[in-house]
Amino acid sequence: MVNRQEMIEKKKRVRGLMAQLNLDAILLRKQCNFSWLTGGHLNLVGIATEMGSAPLLLTPEKEYVICNNVEAPRIEKEERIPDQGYELITYKWFEDREKESIEEFTKKGRVGSDSPYPGTEDISHHISQLRYSLTSWEMERYKEVGLLASKAVEETAKTIGPGDKECEVIGRLAERLWANRVDFVTIFCAADERIAHFRHPIATEKRIEKRGMLGVNARKWGLIVTLTRFVQFGKVPPELMKQYEDNVYIDCVLMANTIPGKPAVEVLKKGIEAYKERGYPDEYQLHHQGGATGYLGRDYRVNLLTPDVVQENQAFCWNPSITGTKSEDTMIATSNGPVFLSKPVHFPILEMEVGGHTFHRPKILEK
Repeated sequence: MVNRQEMIEKKKRVRGLMAQLNLDAILLRKQCNFSWLTGGHLNLVGIATEMGSAPLLLTPEKEYVICNNVEAPRIEKEERIPDQGYELITYKWFEDREKESIEEFTKKGRVGSDSPYPGTEDISHHISQLRYSLTSWEMERYKEVGLLASKAVEETAKTIGPGDKECEVIGRLAERLWANRVDFVTIFCAADERIAHFRHPIATEKRIEKRGMLGVNARKWGLIVTLTRFVQFGKVPPELMKQYEDNVYIDCVLMANTIPGKPAVEVLKKGIEAYKERGYPDEYQLHHQGGATGYLGRDYRVNLLTPDVVQENQAFCWNPSITGTKSEDTMIATSNGPVFLSKPVHFPILEMEVGGHTFHRPKILEK
């Protein structure tokens, strides 16, 4: 999956930042940045950990991967990081020589890091911005992740029946995701009244009686796709259907306004206006509305003080909610309009025209 030109482009971005900040080296310890810079490879052990087990160190002329002798064989043979030009620096697990190695190869110069680390400067925000504009190769990988995640969620949703436990449904979704080595970073299932009671309904042993909600942050090659789907046993009540369609409309307004060069806060304001337009003026206050995504579930959640501007080919996931409903899919912002990563595959389609774009969004699945 790794393209040589992609690696050249990303290393150029890192070294450009190095020169801009007058640094002698940049240290990347977070697993999201490792996956980004290496084209989707992994330095994690636990799937929910923020820090990887093998940091990358770049100087103006060289690049290193530093790890203990427990992780080194897999990093070398399976991730094949040395093939990308990195020198593998290994030490015995009981020696804990990571910091010493960093000082040795940077000659104790100024080092910027993507996280707080002794002897370095935390430049995490600058590094995160390097990831925002996706390369063409990343976009192709991302589309595949979106399709896999959409299929897994919707196929699982179609299996839900009255009496299923929320946690049983999660187990079935996990099986489908892992069949294609897709991690779940965050995963939700809610039954009936729990949908309205909790914006983040982690699964319990409660049994589903009339309706269920299923959602996931799914990750492959470091890239994360987020989506939510609803199932109703029998016909959807008219008032619930109207609310859900209003909710989808608000989401489409947000996506239609996610335009490269536009301040993210202006996109949020358009969404808030749409809440008011549809008769739910205060609902946006009850949950964050989403924001930029990619190698994290959210690179940043947009609020009224967010300084960031939408980038060309930047991934976004908005998640507007009205108590009892939610709308959530992942897209890429381009100058030609939104490109969807997650989309209805097995679900019925709700078509909407918003902001000059035609959106094909999932309906509530009636069973």
